[in-house]
Amino acid sequence: MKWVVFLRAVNVGTANRCQPAIIAKQLAKFGVINIGAVGTFVVRENVSESALRNAIARKLPFKCEIMICPARDILNLASKDPFAGQLSGENMTRFVSVLAKRPRMLPGLPFSLPSDDEWLLKIIAIQKRFVLGFYRRQMKAIGYLGKIEKLLGVPATTRNWNTIQKVAKILAEG
Repeated sequence: MKWVVFLRAVNVGTANRCQPAIIAKQLAKFGVINIGAVGTFVVRENVSESALRNAIARKLPFKCEIMICPARDILNLASKDPFAGQLSGENMTRFVSVLAKRPRMLPGLPFSLPSDDEWLLKIIAIQKRFVLGFYRRQMKAIGYLGKIEKLLGVPATTRNWNTIQKVAKILAEG
């Protein structure tokens, strides 16, 4: 099966530093393509999830959450364009948080932090293991991304929607 891998909390600040491009080269037998600098990989060869997880963990000089999603889940998510008809603007960023597993409890949606009136982060949908939303381009907004984990009770890692679209494009190209 083909996969997409998301590493949690890699190359953020001075902690959990690694070179994803080198990891991708070291895992070339799996057809790994590195996307960006924070641990997003497309895996184009058929490999089991457990073999892939173990291979990646052995390449990391630290422990971190490794979220692995079937490629078809990313393709399905991107093909539906969940942000169509939603808010847009230069001061807003569309994001997807990938969860380690499906949450047991879901909040009412849309869900805004810190409040509906003065929101810096707004969750508009939760689809399987994907949390979709917007955050305002303000320093305070980044702090609210970490609250997604607390809200849902599972580890999460966040990527810009543009990254998800790039991953989907690579997958679609084969």
